[in-house]
Amino acid sequence: MESFFIYIAMFLCLLVILALYRGIAGPTVLDRIISISAIGTKTTIILALMGFIYKRSDMFLDIALAYAFLNFIATLAAAKFFRGRKSIIPGSRYIKNRGGK
Repeated sequence: MESFFIYIAMFLCLLVILALYRGIAGPTVLDRIISISAIGTKTTIILALMGFIYKRSDMFLDIALAYAFLNFIATLAAAKFFRGRKSIIPGSRYIKNRGGK
C-alpha cells in the first residue's frame, strides 16, 4: 500500500509541473490564478499522502489543512486584486480606468 501512495504522489508531482506551465504561460491572469490554486490543492494532497507514507498522518494532515486554508485565502485575495485588471503589468493599457482617472 505504501508503494501505491508513492506512485500517486509522483503522478501528482507531474501534474504540478503541468499546472506550473499554465501558470507561467497562461494567456490571462485568471488562468494564472487558477493554476496556482490547483498547484496548492495538489500540494495539500501530497502532504496528506506523505503523512500516510511516514505513518504520521496526524502531523501531516494538520500541516495540509493549514496549507489548504492559506491557499484558499491567497486565491481569494488574488482574485479580488485582479478583479478590475486584465494584466499583471503595472501601467499596462489593459488596466481598467476607474473613476475617470
